[in-house]
Amino acid sequence: MPWFLLLQDMSSDIKNSSSSGCEKTLPPQEHLNKINEVRTLLGPLTEKSSEYCSDAAITRYLAARNGHVKKATKMLKETLKWRTQYKPEEIRWEEIAQEAETGKIYRANCTDKYGRPVLVMRPSCQNTKSTKGQIRFLVYCMENAILNLKDNQEQMVWLIDFHGFNMSHISVKVSRETAHVLQEHYPERLGLAILYNPPKIFEPFYKMVKPFLEPKTCNKVRFVYSDDNVSKKVLEDLFDMEQLEVAFGGKNSDLSFNFEKYAERMREDDFKFFGNTTVSSSTAAHLTSSDSEVSDSEKKSLEDKEDVKIKNGTSLDTQQEPKPEV
Repeated sequence: MPWFLLLQDMSSDIKNSSSSGCEKTLPPQEHLNKINEVRTLLGPLTEKSSEYCSDAAITRYLAARNGHVKKATKMLKETLKWRTQYKPEEIRWEEIAQEAETGKIYRANCTDKYGRPVLVMRPSCQNTKSTKGQIRFLVYCMENAILNLKDNQEQMVWLIDFHGFNMSHISVKVSRETAHVLQEHYPERLGLAILYNPPKIFEPFYKMVKPFLEPKTCNKVRFVYSDDNVSKKVLEDLFDMEQLEVAFGGKNSDLSFNFEKYAERMREDDFKFFGNTTVSSSTAAHLTSSDSEVSDSEKKSLEDKEDVKIKNGTSLDTQQEPKPEV
């Protein structure tokens, strides 16, 4: 799922001669003026909404919209609306624990050398069929990683392990929903994505589209193979190998995923950041028996329909805005 998202995300970031450029290249005062313009257009905010409209947050949305104030404001308003309805900050470990049992996504108990949190992803460890459940788990993981960001740090690292992966692990529906949530509501959160032992076809495809991509996008993707000492240096430069888990060539055998230990870590985080670990009625309402009990035949039927639509070119909605980077 994550690699599909990355390639889809990169393909939407084609170089555009009409782009006004990355917001970070603006002089400090002009950059600050744009932030203030966004604040003016946002209008009065509730106390909770204000928490998600810091200068750093607005900067990310401006970067996602190439410095266009009105487009960035519209995007941020949509996120504030989504947060009000979806309530990601109310998701607790007990609600999504079943999704986490196989270690398909988890926050590593170490950071990279820049202090960025690391989300480990293993597409082959998919263990559920509920799209809603998988998306809420992803959102929980993103929110948890963000809460664990160090001061003045806005981005994280994705370490994607393709051991045991095959195409059957891809759900078109989940991939598209994942792309939508990350692109629209978590722009510029991805600092680096490391694809560890991906299928060999991935890298040639990436090299083929690379000339058409923005440099900042290219700089976010690294291919690493366990049998290639040159590519393995990427990990050595980025991580303290004494702290990185053995599965990625590190020397720390204690960091291998253990569900019970990880569950305790997440409960501790829930208590530290929110003061309780109770699933609220609003979040519990997202999980119904119909969500968690989807039969194989129903899932196959849905995905077959999605595949047919994509092949016919009828399911990809035309969008007015360019898809932002994660």
